[in-house]
Amino acid sequence: MKGKSLVQNKHITLDNIADQIGVSSSTVSRVLTGQSKKYRISDRTTEIVQQTARKLGYVPDQLARGLRTKRTNTMGLIIPDISNPFFSSIARNIEIQARKVGNSIILADSQEDTQLEIESIRLLQSRKVDGLIICPVGEDSKHLKSIVDSGLPVVIIDRYFPDLNCAYVVSDNYQGAMEAVTYFFDMNHRSIGYIQGRVNTSVNNERIRGYRAAHEEKGIPVDESLIVGDSFGKRNGYIGAKILLAKTPRPTAIFAASNLISLGAMTAIQEEGLKIPDDISIISFDEQPYSEHLATPMTTVAQQTSETGEIAFKLLQSQILHDGKQTTEGIVLPAELVFRKSVKKLKQATL
Repeated sequence: MKGKSLVQNKHITLDNIADQIGVSSSTVSRVLTGQSKKYRISDRTTEIVQQTARKLGYVPDQLARGLRTKRTNTMGLIIPDISNPFFSSIARNIEIQARKVGNSIILADSQEDTQLEIESIRLLQSRKVDGLIICPVGEDSKHLKSIVDSGLPVVIIDRYFPDLNCAYVVSDNYQGAMEAVTYFFDMNHRSIGYIQGRVNTSVNNERIRGYRAAHEEKGIPVDESLIVGDSFGKRNGYIGAKILLAKTPRPTAIFAASNLISLGAMTAIQEEGLKIPDDISIISFDEQPYSEHLATPMTTVAQQTSETGEIAFKLLQSQILHDGKQTTEGIVLPAELVFRKSVKKLKQATL
């Protein structure tokens, strides 16, 4: 009867669990906070405490715990576009890592808008998050610098600012872009259109630097008219491809700076009655689950999304566990060119 009444109780406490199984409330607390080994609590007692807590529907009072530890066990995550599979994959992996250690993630979508990013940061600060993982959208780091200077643990992902003194995790965008364009050259393409992303962001700067470096290495001048675009979205890919396909002579290949750009470009290519790779070749920066399942499987520059999320989380967690001691560690993960069928080898190189 005692157990039944407790199950019906809307607020089960540590004392309730302790009374139910005949141990101290401190033992219950240590088990439920993962400290059994530290305090040499037997596996049998640990199992009984955990089973009883589940049976009674015990829910930890995170607010009370936060007041004691000065932590809320929540982290803020701000990404530019949750509908983009690249960012949603990173977010998923961060959330998986958080769950493993009993943390929660509060997600905000800045919609590629700096003002929304600033508002999201303020909102998450008001929620007393223990730290922030941010994928910045703009060209200005002033609002981010003030957060870092405040002492709140921060990790930047995907994009970064050289003058921002905090940890970051990014892909080797320069290397990935250079390898992709070099592959076009190796397949005898010489006129390669580039649909870029948001101008003056670190991601775009590094990818266009790789595009130019590949030309320089091969001794081929860059045709500036073949560099188009201004955002990482699908619409930009569509418009950029329309511009490139209208040129005379038409470029033989397109390098798309993101997965969404490539989707827009493919729509434009189809509308023009052209086929990939017979009429035009294409490579996309970003590997996606659908890339190999397209009518013509897409050659891509694959980024390590799961590793990016996991490393970013662990960098932030380390700062939090060390009482907010910040690190300026920068981690650059290699990108990988994944070969499929969207690039045709031309019989001879033509300009």
